[in-house]
Amino acid sequence: MRHLIALLCRLSVCVCKRSVLVAGLGFCMVSSVSAEDITVSEQTFGCILDWPKVRNTRFNHSDPVKLKEAMHILRDSIPDREYPIGTILQLVPFEAMVKHPHEKFPKTNGWEFFALDVSEAGTKIRDRGDNVVNLSLGAPCLSCHQPAARFDFVCEKGHGCAPIPFDDQKIAELQRADARCAKK
Repeated sequence: MRHLIALLCRLSVCVCKRSVLVAGLGFCMVSSVSAEDITVSEQTFGCILDWPKVRNTRFNHSDPVKLKEAMHILRDSIPDREYPIGTILQLVPFEAMVKHPHEKFPKTNGWEFFALDVSEAGTKIRDRGDNVVNLSLGAPCLSCHQPAARFDFVCEKGHGCAPIPFDDQKIAELQRADARCAKK
């Protein structure tokens, strides 16, 4: 009987060690995914004119290499390629998209949409998430971006999205009118 109890104790220790190891590995994997994520606050958004652009879309990323990669993806309209985590896109000062890991916003492949209030004092986040409503269209951002799923949900001419109510001239005018930009 003593041998049976000793065997059961050794088995229990072995099972516990493996469970702890599996749990630890799982935690490390979760930590590594979230370590890639970006923290977004009102200070994330500044003068839209300070960001580089491809056609009408303004870009930001804390890593210059990933910024260049994101700009390349849009410039060349590369399908089936994800933007780097941390990419921030803005077409007009009062809206933005920020790329997070897919798990954070699975419906949008990691994109978080932002409705912003801008003034000379800075930026206020009015709404954020994957269910934000675009006020100029009165529809959820995702409803317009969904047709561009092949382009990682980034709309541009030729990506399948419905046209927006602003032409290129109006977009440039809205960008130049960004109240956060110092008037020269």
